[in-house]
Amino acid sequence: MSYDDDMTFIRLAISEAEKCEPTLTAFCVGCVIAVRWPSDEHERIVLSTGFSRELPGNTHAEANALSKVRALSAAQLSSIIPTVLPSDLERILAVSDVFTTMEPCSIRTSGLPPCADALIAAKIKRCFIGVGEPDDFVACEGARKLDEAGIEVIWVKGLEDKCLQVARQGHPTI
Repeated sequence: MSYDDDMTFIRLAISEAEKCEPTLTAFCVGCVIAVRWPSDEHERIVLSTGFSRELPGNTHAEANALSKVRALSAAQLSSIIPTVLPSDLERILAVSDVFTTMEPCSIRTSGLPPCADALIAAKIKRCFIGVGEPDDFVACEGARKLDEAGIEVIWVKGLEDKCLQVARQGHPTI
């Protein structure tokens, strides 16, 4: 794995975040789920992308990307990874990497399940994070939760300011 490769996927996640409809009460976050299949010696393949509020119901980027992966038909999945069966999906997620522009949430004021919990339930292998979640709305402990669950957390350096700028689209400047 290379740092340049990681930056490519974080930049793709930033592009996803830029698609968000800004709101004063939430961040604009982007996510990419990618996998090296069948082994770490292969190039990463994008399984899914997502951004905040992309799907109905006040949804978050990581939850949307996971939902979209799980909604893939057998034909769609095999077009991404030939010879893979839908029954392989959970095994694929367990060796997948998540690239997210902001630390996955550990609490939702809306009462919806937190993204950190969804990533833990999917048994994601690694989570690459562009920037920690600021305390604007809640005190986030997503990275800690992932780490404690055995998911490798990697803080990608160099795009923190850009991730935060995109996250705060539509927010008043301080």
